[in-house]
Amino acid sequence: MTYCLGLSLDSGLVFASDSRTNAGVDYVTTYSKMHVFTPAPDRLFVILSAGNLATTQEVINHIQRDLDHPDPSGGINLATARYLFEAAEYVGQVSLGVQKEHSAALTSSGVSGETTLIIGGQIAGQPHGLIMIYPQGNYITASPETPYLQIGESKYGKPALDRIVQSGLSLEEGARLCLVSLDATARSNITVGAPFEVGMYQADSLVLGHRMRFPEHDPYLVGIHEGWNSGIQAAFDGLPKFDWEEDQLPLTPPATATIVPR
Repeated sequence: MTYCLGLSLDSGLVFASDSRTNAGVDYVTTYSKMHVFTPAPDRLFVILSAGNLATTQEVINHIQRDLDHPDPSGGINLATARYLFEAAEYVGQVSLGVQKEHSAALTSSGVSGETTLIIGGQIAGQPHGLIMIYPQGNYITASPETPYLQIGESKYGKPALDRIVQSGLSLEEGARLCLVSLDATARSNITVGAPFEVGMYQADSLVLGHRMRFPEHDPYLVGIHEGWNSGIQAAFDGLPKFDWEEDQLPLTPPATATIVPR
């Protein structure tokens, strides 16, 4: 399992991913799940991946091959897409084709070959955006009401996003929030872990201005972890107390209580 997320903010995009890949508790490896493509001066794309590693690597290889050797009949690729959604449709079809190619062999072995992707970026003259591509090739787009997308082991990192994220965040604030979400997920699920990667894209720049990698014991990442934990503890300690004293607690169940025999 893995965990990747993206934020679509007014000021640009934030991408974040873990790097852990495992095939059982005794075989854990590290691979980057953030893939950056700048196929022409007027565009930039970042692809995040979660799912079968072999499928993902083959999809990324096919995308690069189509850029190196374009279809002579004029087929679409990342360099020729006119809109972000066209790029998402293209990547979705590549992914679906790779999955279908290996489906029978993987199914007979009891292995899932599915992969889920997030693609974000911008084409000059178009707005920046963020799209999640399902294994079936279809997709959904982030919106001002839901400015984040997650793939992989998403449930543990979602509460922080739901409480804080909004499209007016700065890129720096979004990057910190992504690290909090990644850290919370890694704390609750051993299949997600550092190194974490974070990328920040300023709208209309057409370059990934910042790409950072945080190993497990990186001082900044440790600071994020400890600061968030202590903040949650302080918030809990400050919650209103129940309005009773310990010596006022009833020693016997109230008359309305139901006693379940053991």
